[in-house]
Amino acid sequence: MSNPHDLLPRPRYGVDAPAFPALTGAVGVACCLAATRWRPSRRGRATAAIGAAVLASTGVYLHTTLRGKLRFWERELDRIGLKGGEQLLDLGCGRGMVLIEAATRLPKGRAHGVDLWTGDQSGNSPEATLANGAAAGVAGRVEVHTADMTELPFEDASFDVVTSAMAIHNIPSREARRSAVDEAMRVLRPGGQLVLADLWWALKDYTAHLGQGTLRPLGPGYWYGGPWFAVTLFRVVKESAPTGEEPC
Repeated sequence: MSNPHDLLPRPRYGVDAPAFPALTGAVGVACCLAATRWRPSRRGRATAAIGAAVLASTGVYLHTTLRGKLRFWERELDRIGLKGGEQLLDLGCGRGMVLIEAATRLPKGRAHGVDLWTGDQSGNSPEATLANGAAAGVAGRVEVHTADMTELPFEDASFDVVTSAMAIHNIPSREARRSAVDEAMRVLRPGGQLVLADLWWALKDYTAHLGQGTLRPLGPGYWYGGPWFAVTLFRVVKESAPTGEEPC
C-alpha cells in the first residue's frame, strides 16, 4: 500500500542556466555520432573522446543543479546554527531552494526571497517559488519580493542571516555586484551572518571590497560541469556596533 505522503507534490527547483547543459549535451551527442562514421580512424577516436568528455561534463553539471547544490545547502544551513526565530533573506532566490530549506528551520521566523525572475533558471517565477513553499509545508514562513539586489526594499539591520546561491555574479558590472554586497551588509543586523556561494573570481572581489570574510572551496559536488566553474563559499559575520553607538 502506498504512503499518502508519496502522493503529495514535491518542491521542484528547476535547472540553472538550462540552455547551457542542453547545448553541451547536444554537442556531446553530436561528437559521439560523428565518431561512429570515422571509426576506427584516429580522427574517430579523438572525436569520440571529446564527445565522452563533454557528456561527462554535462552529467556533472546536471548533478550539481539537480542535487549537489541542495545537499550542500542542507549542510550549510545546519552549520549556520539557526535557532528557529530568525529573519533570513535570500538574494536571487529563484524557485526557492535555499529559501525553502531555510524556512523548514524557522518555525517561528520567516524566510524572505528577492529576485527579478529572469530566465537564468528554468520556470523561474514568484508563483513557482510559492508553490514550492506550499509543497514543502512552509508556505506561511516564506515571502517573495520582486526587487533588485543592488537596491533592496528593506530597512537597515532587518535580517539575522543573508544568503545567496550563484546569483550575484550574474549582475553585469563589477560596481553593481559590489553594490549588491553592500546592500546585503546594510540590511544585516550586527552579529548577523552573510553566506554567499558563487564563482571564485567573484567572491575574491567581494572579499577585497569588504576587507573581511573567509573563502572555502566547495569541491566537485558543486561544480557546474568541472573545476573551471567551481563554486566557493564566502562567509562574514557583521561586526556589532561598539557599546553606546547605534547600529548603522
